[in-house]
Amino acid sequence: MLRSTLAQQGTPVYSVAWGPDSEKVLYTAGKQLIIKPLQPNAKVLQWKAHDGIILKVDWNSVNDLILSAGEDCKYKVWDSYGRPLYSSQPHEHPITSVAWAPDGELFAVGSFHTLRLCDKTGWSYALEKPNTGSVVNIAWSIDGTQIAGACGNRHVVFAHVVEQCWEWKNFQVTLTKRRTMQVRNVLNDAVDLLEFRDRVIKASLNYAHLVVSTSLQCYVFSTKNWNTPLIFDLKEGTVSLILQAERHFLLVDGGGIYLYSYEGRFISSPKFPGMRTDILNAQTVSLSNDTIAIKDKADEKIIFLFETSTGKPLGDGKLLSHKNEILEIALDQKGLTNDRKIAFIDKNRDLYITSVKRFGKEEQIVKLGTMVHTLAWNDTCNILCGLQDTRFTVWYYPNTVYVDRDILPKTLYERDASEFSKNPHIVSFVGNQVTIRRADGSLIHISISPYPAILHEYVSSSKWEDAVRLCRFVKEQTMWACLAAMAVANRDMTTAEIAYAAIGEIDKVQYINSIKDLPSKESKMAHILMFSGNIQEAEMVLLQAGLVYQAIQININLYNWERALELAVKYKTHVDTVLAYRQKFLETFGKQETNKRYLQYAEGLQIDWEKIKAKIEMEITKERERSSSSQPSKNFGLKY
Repeated sequence: MLRSTLAQQGTPVYSVAWGPDSEKVLYTAGKQLIIKPLQPNAKVLQWKAHDGIILKVDWNSVNDLILSAGEDCKYKVWDSYGRPLYSSQPHEHPITSVAWAPDGELFAVGSFHTLRLCDKTGWSYALEKPNTGSVVNIAWSIDGTQIAGACGNRHVVFAHVVEQCWEWKNFQVTLTKRRTMQVRNVLNDAVDLLEFRDRVIKASLNYAHLVVSTSLQCYVFSTKNWNTPLIFDLKEGTVSLILQAERHFLLVDGGGIYLYSYEGRFISSPKFPGMRTDILNAQTVSLSNDTIAIKDKADEKIIFLFETSTGKPLGDGKLLSHKNEILEIALDQKGLTNDRKIAFIDKNRDLYITSVKRFGKEEQIVKLGTMVHTLAWNDTCNILCGLQDTRFTVWYYPNTVYVDRDILPKTLYERDASEFSKNPHIVSFVGNQVTIRRADGSLIHISISPYPAILHEYVSSSKWEDAVRLCRFVKEQTMWACLAAMAVANRDMTTAEIAYAAIGEIDKVQYINSIKDLPSKESKMAHILMFSGNIQEAEMVLLQAGLVYQAIQININLYNWERALELAVKYKTHVDTVLAYRQKFLETFGKQETNKRYLQYAEGLQIDWEKIKAKIEMEITKERERSSSSQPSKNFGLKY
């Protein structure tokens, strides 16, 4: 039964492809490409794609990219909005076929006596010249390891993808044949051969382990010993993604997401409504020692967060939701679970960071940068790098945005990125080396300063004196700014004072000194929170400690008049104090009171400054007596 006619035109439709969500259809019309939504009144997208008739199109569901091939002897890559991402050089003959690999990382191109394997960004891995006539159609195997081509000379050509390469520190692993890998240690040129029973489908090399999935089994090798791998059977053979963290690794196949330890023990299998594992890739799934993050495909503004140990939703089960569609996510790798952060890039190419801990209050999502195309966390400490428009940027301590936003620019390292050409991609960030792949497929290695990583190590071990000594040795403002933020985050104000003095932030040094003179530890804690901009938390600390006047006073100091009066009325204390400060404030600027609540409470009240000062003195004395009776530690650097 004919359901509907999508399009009628005067030119033949040579090729058609479904969109990733099966709600759009891409088809050819001469030199034009047309994306037609199935909804009757939706807008049709049409653009001129080639200078000759378009013969073949394909649309990948994982990366959402479009391939087209034409009689102008070129193949091209487009995004789903019809923007060109890559255009090949003209070939000798028309391009008769193109096809995406299922995982969207590779695609194959067929022409007369020609078969080409390309990366998703367009550059070519390999060129074969089989004597087949034109390759008029190409199909990939479900595991993405082989292709079959229908040829003009009535033959079918079969090809296997080999020579994939994985690198980590001093090891290089190459798939030499379908069932054989070669491991090379570049330090001593030692070579090991790894033989497998079945053909290799996916592999990953990181954190001193090589994880290889074949069609039936998973092999886990340690870089210390290549002879005795740990082997276990797979539930389903077609593994589409392997992700590694320091303690465990993640396998994604058609049936689900599975987490295993490097000893081969099954840990958990997170699930969520409407989960489609066939469209997950390294940009939409991220793994750390305690957290799994997965971007939702149905609503691309949402990130699901799971505990690795149980596979259950993290915290109180709240999802992380953003105002725009999210393109790429990445979890930091080090530190405590409570401090775990996730960085993500949204549709506008803005980079954001937020905490994965979701308990009660909504966690703040803070913007770190704009026009960010690719990002990566360091494997040994929480340093983030990214490519921003024309700059390569390293955020040595991204947590600074939560501690002291003003000094964030001082904690960055930036350099010109024009040498990386258009559309570069960060492959890895291991130790102090960043590996970037340019649009032409070539790799560039950048070394960054090793000192920030050492600083992170000292701070995580609470070696504050060593951290100060390191900064004095390096004599760089970046290091001092990082140390200042780290010290405030860890409530070590003695170190913070030294670091802020070193970068010339005199006002902050004075504020830290004023905190030292506060009588109670609750007041000190509240002012440290205020220093980081956490006003509500500071107020809560004071109210829980019964220091109502101090809570009112911080709102007066911040000119937060509504809240100051609200607290005074609620706790039935210091209403006259708030009114007096408000009156003084208005007199300074020569203004009249217009706020109805203030007018209501000020009616018939006489301001007696002597009486108010006496009340304030009494509050301060009361706080001092309270703190001396509880005998707090004299060491101000103590963590409260």
